[in-house]
Amino acid sequence: EEEADPILDFDYMKKFMYEVFISYGVTPERAEICSDVLIESDKRGIDSHGLGRLKPIYCDRMDNGILFPDKPIDILKETETTALLDGNLGLGLYIGPYAMDMAIQKAKKHGVGFVAVKNSTHYGIAGYYATMATDAGCIGLTGTNARPSIAPTFGVEPMLGTNPLTFGIPSDDDFPFVIDCATSTNQRGKIEKYAREGVPTPQGAVIDLDGIERTDTDGILRDMVLGKCALTPVGGAGDKMAGYKGYGWATTVELLCTAIQSGPWG
Repeated sequence: EEEADPILDFDYMKKFMYEVFISYGVTPERAEICSDVLIESDKRGIDSHGLGRLKPIYCDRMDNGILFPDKPIDILKETETTALLDGNLGLGLYIGPYAMDMAIQKAKKHGVGFVAVKNSTHYGIAGYYATMATDAGCIGLTGTNARPSIAPTFGVEPMLGTNPLTFGIPSDDDFPFVIDCATSTNQRGKIEKYAREGVPTPQGAVIDLDGIERTDTDGILRDMVLGKCALTPVGGAGDKMAGYKGYGWATTVELLCTAIQSGPWG
């Protein structure tokens, strides 16, 4: 008889992540914020961006010096309604909440607030930040570019990030309207989840350099690192299912993120 999968309480999982961040030198206040962003993903059923990403995205990257546990957030430019911040390659999990809170405070005072960040890192689920805004009675908008992983329409090489564009809108119900999704058909975190579950990747989500739609999950993860396969944009490869729409949205996010904060693209 197979043993049932263990069930862990959300509070236990959050405390574990908090202690891990503390062990890396993250300050207690920031460790609390970081663990809250990640556990919110698990609470929403977005298993691709919660506890499962603690090691590969955050711990491994801190181990490799790609991002850092405790860096200052510098204000490079600021007006009454806008700001440009420098995250200095700290954890995006505490940089993102800082930036959205600043935008909310500006909006509360002046009607609108827009804050951009350069030199940030992976900031978890974008919906966390849109919901920060709705909780404050504001309409929230957030997006980010990322490492190249999407192939353009009719292309096969990874050129664009999964580049989410996320909105949160307050409502009269007990919950807001929030749309949080990547501009790719699927994204790496989901494929990592498939690997943990031992299941194939749905056809149409990944294309390789020969134009073949791949479903071999472990091989996909290996070849993504080598640049030998790419995610397809929303709508899939080619134009039969309007993949150019996802490609266009991914490019829009890429251009906005790059132009506004003068950062790298692709």
